Amino acid sequence: MRTPLLRAPALVPAAALLAGLAGLAVAAEVRAAPAPAEDGIARTAPAAADPEDFGASCRTLVEGSAVTVHCQNPYPRTDRVRLHVECARWWDVDTDTAPVDVGPADYVRVTGRCWKEVRAAWVTHEPAARGS
Repeated sequence: MRTPLLRAPALVPAAALLAGLAGLAVAAEVRAAPAPAEDGIARTAPAAADPEDFGASCRTLVEGSAVTVHCQNPYPRTDRVRLHVECARWWDVDTDTAPVDVGPADYVRVTGRCWKEVRAAWVTHEPAARGS
C-alpha cells in the first residue's frame, strides 16, 4: 500500500512556482500604473531620450582553430569592436584583439586563432571617443 505522503512533496514546489508567478504578475501591474498628479493637473513624463543608434552588426565564423568576424556599421557613430577568443585546451592561450574602429557605413574583418580547438568567440562593442 502506498502512503499519501509521497505525493505531497511534489506539490510543494509546484505551489511555490505558482505563487511566485502570481507575485510577478501583480508586480508588473503595479509598476505599469501611472502616478497620480498632486495638484490635479495631468502631467506627462518628459520624453525619454531616444536610444542612440549604435553598434555594428557582426557575424562570427569559426573554422577549426581560426575565428573570423565580419562587422558592418550602419549607424552614424563609430563603433570600437574587439574579438575575444577562448581556447578549449587549458594550455592554449586565450586572446583578445586590439580595438578596431568601425566607422559609419564601414566594414571590417577581424581574425583570431587558437593552436587547437576554439571553445568560444565573441565580440564586444564600445563607442569610440567623440573626437576620433
